[in-house]
Amino acid sequence: MHYHCGVNSKETQRVGILLANLGTPDAPEANAVRRFLSQFLHDRRVVELPRLLWYPILHGLILRVRPGRSAAAYRQIWQTDGSPLLAIARRQSELLQQHFDQRHGDKVQVALGMRYGNPSITSAMQRLIEAGVRKLLVLPLYPQYSCSTTASIYDAVSGVLKYWRSLPDLHIIRDYHLDGGYLDALARSVSEHWSRKGQPERLLISFHGTPERYRRNGDPYSDQCHATAEELVARLGLADGQWYLTFQSRFGRAPWLQPYTDKTLEELAKAGVRSVDVVCPGFSGDCLETLEEIDQQNRRIFLAAGGERFGYVPCLNDRPDHVTALAAILEKETAAWL
Repeated sequence: MHYHCGVNSKETQRVGILLANLGTPDAPEANAVRRFLSQFLHDRRVVELPRLLWYPILHGLILRVRPGRSAAAYRQIWQTDGSPLLAIARRQSELLQQHFDQRHGDKVQVALGMRYGNPSITSAMQRLIEAGVRKLLVLPLYPQYSCSTTASIYDAVSGVLKYWRSLPDLHIIRDYHLDGGYLDALARSVSEHWSRKGQPERLLISFHGTPERYRRNGDPYSDQCHATAEELVARLGLADGQWYLTFQSRFGRAPWLQPYTDKTLEELAKAGVRSVDVVCPGFSGDCLETLEEIDQQNRRIFLAAGGERFGYVPCLNDRPDHVTALAAILEKETAAWL
């Protein structure tokens, strides 16, 4: 077993900030997607089935069939600078580094690490240690906590630290689903979209789904999604019936959190609703689940069922008010260290 020295022996006072997100394939190709999905779907936080049951399904079916289909979907959204999620996360990281450079000189180092794929959390943490960091703050870019996302970041960070002899002071931000800056930025993004496009009859607030059994077993994710949505619609001044909270991206046959986004859009169109917008507050940056699943697949579902106008409100991405909100969260959490 190989151990790293860990914290710089000179005991410098630099603070490290690890921005962590889910990740993305290296390329919109089947082999790259297979590597990414394999890492993702081997995570026990993501799929809690017994391994003897899950591995034959994963290796015998999913990793044979799904990479080609997913690669085709990724090609629909791939940009000249690569994966949208990675490109956006890099810009967020760079802007946050600029923020801390302006206010604290060289005392703070920001690094980006992905739970699956590249750049890895391991490489990001190694970069921070090599920069002399001895106090580490981790911000999972998931506003709402879930055992399948945020807790998996905890696992990855601790998995790296167990090979370090000298450990940094460590703090991990659990969630920020009720942060005022985050909520204000969300509300402004929706209001600005309506100023340009007009306000629709209904607003869908769509979050990534999780299996229903996670909620029953104590995962607070669903409650936090509802809390975020209620604060958002209060800022927008919407009445009951003007908005719906829904869940997307379900996978497999087991029940997931409901109502489902795609089914709700179909039902609304068949009930005579002609215009909807969808916003996805659980995603800190646009990705496959927003750009392809929501803005393409779900758009088609709504229009095919009789809807006339479908609008997608982009994620907060690298909007100045989003970066400012994230910076404020990080400033608060690092105040005792700087």
